[in-house]
Amino acid sequence: VFDSGLGGLCALKELHRILPDADLVYFGDTGRTPYGTRSPETIMKYAAQDARFLLSRNVRAILIACGTVSTVALNALKISLPVPVFGVVSAASREAAMSTKNGKIGVMGTGATISSGVFEHELKLINGSLEVTSVACPLLVPVVEYGFADDEIAYLSVKRSLQPVIDAGADTVILGCTHFPLLIKMLKKAAPHITFVDSGAAAAREIAAAFPDKNGSGAVHCCVSDT
Repeated sequence: VFDSGLGGLCALKELHRILPDADLVYFGDTGRTPYGTRSPETIMKYAAQDARFLLSRNVRAILIACGTVSTVALNALKISLPVPVFGVVSAASREAAMSTKNGKIGVMGTGATISSGVFEHELKLINGSLEVTSVACPLLVPVVEYGFADDEIAYLSVKRSLQPVIDAGADTVILGCTHFPLLIKMLKKAAPHITFVDSGAAAAREIAAAFPDKNGSGAVHCCVSDT
């Protein structure tokens, strides 16, 4: 499992819950976070380096627990890597489409994720009548990475970021960046009527279903590129 920073730990936690005997390796690129403000070329380069690190640990599959990388580099990594590669878009889109009652779905993500339009495209493939409102949320990743997820500044940032999807009447919101579930307390406080879909956890359930065997010691190794 890899992410640009610490957000992917939510996906790792869910994967470990489902497959407690599986051996898991996590890499958080804390030295170069965030990815969401980078160019597609830089994101592709970083993602390839992250994947090579995991391959050096003899992994059988890779989960990209990063919304930005999943939207920009997933297909390229699927082609170039010798193991199955999973992203966060498809699984989260399916869960959101099943969850919504009024057909109005919000997507919160980094600038790169929202600019790609990939969540909207995936949702429209599932159900062309869905109304999708996408919002870039540049404030939220730094709030999480600097440890302010439970601070008043987090609530104000979340409230501001949520306003467009609230105004659009969305009853379901995809957290398209795996950092955002760490703000779930503030998200629910700001919009208690909305169902939030954790894209990383949804992807973890997808990869667990594809690798159901539980042979392993249950070891979890967490690595970072900086403090």
